[in-house]
Amino acid sequence: MSVLTVSGLSKSFGGVQAVQDVSFSVSAGELLALIGPNGAGKTTCFNMLNGQLPADAGSVRLGEQSLVGMAPRDIWRLGVGRTFQITATFNSMTVRENVQMALLSHNRGLMRFWKPANLQYRDEAMALLDRVGMTDQAERACGILAYGDLKRVELAVALANNPRLLLMDEPTAGMAPGERLALMELTAKLARAGNIAVLFTEHDMDVVFAHADRIIVLNRGKLIAEGQPAAVRADPEVQKVYLGSGAVFAEAH
Repeated sequence: MSVLTVSGLSKSFGGVQAVQDVSFSVSAGELLALIGPNGAGKTTCFNMLNGQLPADAGSVRLGEQSLVGMAPRDIWRLGVGRTFQITATFNSMTVRENVQMALLSHNRGLMRFWKPANLQYRDEAMALLDRVGMTDQAERACGILAYGDLKRVELAVALANNPRLLLMDEPTAGMAPGERLALMELTAKLARAGNIAVLFTEHDMDVVFAHADRIIVLNRGKLIAEGQPAAVRADPEVQKVYLGSGAVFAEAH
C-alpha cells in the first residue's frame, strides 16, 4: 500500500523548469532513493513534498490526505519526518533534551505546563535514543558530538512524531564511508520494523545500491528512470547522465 503518492508534480523558477511532471509512490517499509546530478531538481522536489515550496501543478498525497497547500509543521504532525543535509539540532542542549523538544512539539495538546520541559517525555526520549543507539550520550550537549552521532540524534528527532513517511535529504553528507553505510543500515532496520516509508536523496552510490529497494532518477527536472537498483544501474540514459563519474556508478553495489 502506498504511503506517499506523487502525481504530475511541477515547479518553475522564472523560465527554468526545476521539476517537470514527476510522478512516483513509496510504500510502507520501502526505501526509495531519489538520485540525479547536481541541479536535477531533487531538493526542489523534497521541498514541495514537505510544504516548504508550493507546487505549480500536481498532487501529493499521504495515504488519502492531500498535502498540497499545507504548512510544513502541519505536514509533520500528520506523520512526515524529515532530516536535512546539515543537521538541525540545538547545540547547547543535551541529546535527550533535543529529542524531548520534538516530543513536546508533537504532543502539544498534552503538554503539562506546570512541569518543566526537561522533565517531560524523558522516558519516551530515552526510548527513541535507544532505537538509534545513543542512550550512552543522552546527557552530552549536541555541540560536542561527533558528526556521525549528530546524524543519529537527528534521526531520533525525526522519529518523534511516529512518522508514516521519512524524508531524508542527503542523510550521509559529511560522514565517513563506514558511518554512511551504518546510518543507512540503521535507517533501513527502523523503517522495516516500523513499516515507515522512506524517501531519500543521496550522492554516494554505494549507499544507494546497498540499501534502496527502488531508485528513481531525475535529470533537469524530469524523471528519466525508475525501478530496481540493478535495472537502473544498467539503464543507458542513466549511465549517460552520470558520464564522468560513470565508472563509480557502474561498479556500485
